Amino acid sequence: MITTRISICSAILFLFINFSKVPVAAQEKIKGTISVSGAWALYPMAVRWAEEFRKTYPGVRIDISAGGAGKGITDALNDMVDLGMVSREIYKDELNKGAYTIAVANDAVVPVINTSNPSLNSILSKGLNKDAGNNIWIRGTYKTWAQAFGIKSTTPIHVYTRSDACGAAEVWANYFGKKQEDLLGSGVYGDPGLALAVKKDPLGIGYNNIGYVYDSKTKKQLAGIKVLPIDINNDGKITPDENFYDSMDDLITAVANGKYPSPPARELYFVSHGKPQKEVVIKFLNWILTDGQKYVNESGYITLSKETITAELKKIQ
Repeated sequence: MITTRISICSAILFLFINFSKVPVAAQEKIKGTISVSGAWALYPMAVRWAEEFRKTYPGVRIDISAGGAGKGITDALNDMVDLGMVSREIYKDELNKGAYTIAVANDAVVPVINTSNPSLNSILSKGLNKDAGNNIWIRGTYKTWAQAFGIKSTTPIHVYTRSDACGAAEVWANYFGKKQEDLLGSGVYGDPGLALAVKKDPLGIGYNNIGYVYDSKTKKQLAGIKVLPIDINNDGKITPDENFYDSMDDLITAVANGKYPSPPARELYFVSHGKPQKEVVIKFLNWILTDGQKYVNESGYITLSKETITAELKKIQ
C-alpha cells in the first residue's frame, strides 16, 4: 500500500516537472504592451487579432488606434508606437529612415455609390471604366452621371475622396497612375467618414476598403451603399466574369484569383522602426503569420499566400 502511494506520488511529480518544461502556449508567461496605430483599412483586422491573441496570452496589453496609413508610418518611424498599420507601398525615403515592413494580409479598395441613386441600375450595369474614373477623380471633366456612364440623366456627380493621408486614397489614385494629392472631390476623414458621406448623398460617389462596404457577419453589402463594379475590359458593360461583388466572399475570391485589378487590390503591412526587437512584438507578429491567418477571411480580408508567409516569417526570426 505504502509502495503504491509512493509510486503514484513519484509519477505525479515526474509529470509535473516534465510538463512544466514543455513550452505549451497556455503556460507561457508572455507579458508586455504592444502599441499600434495607422491605417483604417487594417484597423478591424488588427482589433480581431488582438482579441484572439490575448485569449492565449492574457498578460499582453495591445493598444490600437486608427488614423490613416500616414499616421501609422509616422508614428512607427518616430518610435511613438511599436507597429504602424500601413495600407500602401512603402516609399523609398521611409525605407531609408528605417521602415521595416511585415506583410500581414491582403484586401482591396472599391468604388461606391448610394443605393438611392436615381440611375442606380443603369450605372451598375455599365460599371466604372478606368477612363471614366480618370475624368471623375483626376481630370475633373465629368460633372454629370450622363457624361460618366452614358446614361440619360441630368443629375451632377458629387465626388468624395479622403482628407487624411491614407492607403485607400493612395492605392485608388495609383490605379489611375497618380498620387493621393491628385485626387479631386470633397475631402472626408477616415474610411467610416467617407462611407457615411456617400450613404447620405444619393448623388455621391467615393471609394472604400471592402471592410467598410460589407457586413463582416452576413458578408452582404451594407445598407445605403453599393459597390460600383469596375468595367475591367472597357466594353461598356459588366459581363458575368466581371460581376463578383454580391458578397464579400465572392469579392475576396476574385481578388485572390487575380480577377480584380491590382491596384486597387493590395497588401497590408505592419511597419516598425527597424527590425522588431521586443519579445512580445515578435511573438505577436509570428502568431499573426501562423495561427492568426485563420481569422483573416472571416474578417473580410484575404489571406497571404504560403510563399509570402514563409518570406515574412524569416524577416522576424
